[in-house]
Amino acid sequence: MKKPLAALLGLSLSCAALAAPFPDGNAETGKKLFAQYDCSHCHVAMLGGDGSAIFTRPNHKVRSPQQMIGQMKACSAAANITLSPSDEQHLAAYLNQQYYRFK
Repeated sequence: MKKPLAALLGLSLSCAALAAPFPDGNAETGKKLFAQYDCSHCHVAMLGGDGSAIFTRPNHKVRSPQQMIGQMKACSAAANITLSPSDEQHLAAYLNQQYYRFK
């Protein structure tokens, strides 16, 4: 009886980890970082408007959590910004909550 319960608990925990692609990120902190680094500045220059279409356009580049981190690295390098791994997690959590909804 204990083995099936332990297996079920382990499965539940692994599903919870999969449900949160950026478990070390805080969306509120990410929102503040997005504003602090003026991330929308480049997006507005590229697309106009408020720049958020970069996340929602049909041909957007980001299709997975891993691609999001990669794109953030490319964007921060282009903007000459150094993001810490925790900053990346916070920004990714914010962008995921606002636009992507990866599970």
